[in-house]
Amino acid sequence: MKKYISTFLTLWAIWIALTGFSIQEILTGLLVSLVLSGIISKVVDYSFDFTLIPKVFMFVFVYIPVFIIEMIKANIDVAVRILTPSLPLNPGFVKVPTKLKGNVGKLTLANSITLTPGTLSIDADKDSIYIHWIDVKGETPEEYQKFVSGKFEKILGGIYK
Repeated sequence: MKKYISTFLTLWAIWIALTGFSIQEILTGLLVSLVLSGIISKVVDYSFDFTLIPKVFMFVFVYIPVFIIEMIKANIDVAVRILTPSLPLNPGFVKVPTKLKGNVGKLTLANSITLTPGTLSIDADKDSIYIHWIDVKGETPEEYQKFVSGKFEKILGGIYK
């Protein structure tokens, strides 16, 4: 039953994405997906992880707004530094510890850090991400984490285990 539902949802989502959102297309896709799911679900070897749905909502409605706000703040900070050359800079490479274990979570965190102006993810290992930072704040890796990735990692920890 789980394979049938997974196959149905996948086929219906593809149908809607390719055809559009008119009532006729949605209903036609519903019927076609129901029939094809009965045939195909016996042969496929996958199933949909239903815990993904709340994670997607958390990513879209919690993580993305936090990321956008942090990105705007970082853009303003970099713009102020460009327009005020007298502001001191403290560039450097830092090692930021991360509690995220999965590769996708670490990749999302590293990309979020890179997309935030003033920081650039250089490398990652098992427990850390190495970052070039335009204005290093703090003295310890834990302080670096608080300033660079703390808000991101807190949310991503609930999405990626």
